Amino acid sequence: MKGRAVSDTTELGNDVIVDPVTGEIIDEKKLALQLLEQSREQGVGLIGPGGLLSGLTKTVLETALEAELTEHLGHEHGERPMGSNMRNGMRAKTVLTEIGPVQIEVPRDRDGSFEPVIVPKRKRRLDGIDEIVLSLTARGLTTGEIAAHFDDVYGATVSKDTISRITEKVTAEMAEWASRPLDPIYPVIFVDALVVKVRDGQVRNTPFYVVMGVTVAGERDILGSWAGGDGGEGARFWLQVFTELKNRGVEDVLIAVCDGLKGLPEAITTTWEHTIVQQCIVHLIRASFRYAGRQHRDAIVKSLKPVYTAPSEAAAKDRFAEFVADWGQRYPAILRLWDSSWAEVVPFLEYDVEVRRVICTTNAIESINARYRRAIKARGHFPNEASALKCLYLVTRSLDPTGGGRARWMMRCKPALNAFAITFAGRLDKAIHSNRRTSHTVGRTDPEPSWVL
Repeated sequence: MKGRAVSDTTELGNDVIVDPVTGEIIDEKKLALQLLEQSREQGVGLIGPGGLLSGLTKTVLETALEAELTEHLGHEHGERPMGSNMRNGMRAKTVLTEIGPVQIEVPRDRDGSFEPVIVPKRKRRLDGIDEIVLSLTARGLTTGEIAAHFDDVYGATVSKDTISRITEKVTAEMAEWASRPLDPIYPVIFVDALVVKVRDGQVRNTPFYVVMGVTVAGERDILGSWAGGDGGEGARFWLQVFTELKNRGVEDVLIAVCDGLKGLPEAITTTWEHTIVQQCIVHLIRASFRYAGRQHRDAIVKSLKPVYTAPSEAAAKDRFAEFVADWGQRYPAILRLWDSSWAEVVPFLEYDVEVRRVICTTNAIESINARYRRAIKARGHFPNEASALKCLYLVTRSLDPTGGGRARWMMRCKPALNAFAITFAGRLDKAIHSNRRTSHTVGRTDPEPSWVL
């Protein structure tokens, strides 16, 4: 009956704990209360050095190691050996766990052929520690600050070199991510750049370019990030970025949303001839403020709102004529700015309100850039471009861990995708039926890649 009890619990899910000996289901809440009561009776804390959980972790690890050695030797402790190899005592080892350092006794065999899995030889950290280091790095902490964090919270000494080696482990993963194949078509891409301080002889401002795409399934996908080298943001480097994306499999983009950088629309249409370029309305309004007095900014925004909320392009032209009548004589530079950008401003007016919310601004990528800037600001500056790119990748890797943001975005994006399916029927149908997605999973246990938001 005990064997029957164990097999029946397999249908209860992975969260159920089953006693492997009796086959009974263990009440997690009852177990937690027992541990809490025991800690009170013994006068020790639950966590930290010497805490009850440290002792429990020690017991679990040593039991698992003993079971591994039994399987390796083929006989239980105290039984007659099946060959010349047998147990050969213990050796002490301190391992760093997610609840702090734990000293364990690792069993040995006589001929030294035992290779434990749960705590491998020459390894003094459990895998959860590496994830903690990567998470703290993604939040902008330096190696020194992370070392201090482990000392303060866990009472453990972790050197800066060890932390650097942990973060270097993601370099190969980052290279694979940066060269992964992409979808043949993206309904919308958002492009933007942020400035990072890099110390290369002297500290200088370096543009880092980021592209985010919306897939045909309505998911946000960070397509890549690039270091721009010397100088400010430029359309020439953007052309290199778009060419790389095309070489990685992006055959078509329906709409590209960008800021008002000179030459950027031409770089986009040079790569994808039929792409509609939509300039971010917020960037355009901010650019208008460069020519306006501070005392008039609120009034200018109020006068421009009827232009970009007009029901059609014809109505937008009428509202802009009214704006010209009110402000043209005082601020002619604002008029020239809007006239020169008009072809990239009005495409979103062909769609309903739900679609306009998605494509009229670069807010979708700005929210991600805000996470990047938070980590960058905490670091101040980086020793080189590779270090900055690694920081950006670790932030990308940690985005939306619960999947809630992905679900909200997909729901928000569905009306836009339905409109695109009608407007771009021939181009979008090809992508929907192709099913050529070959993304690689990074740092997640579910089938979705972690850079898909």
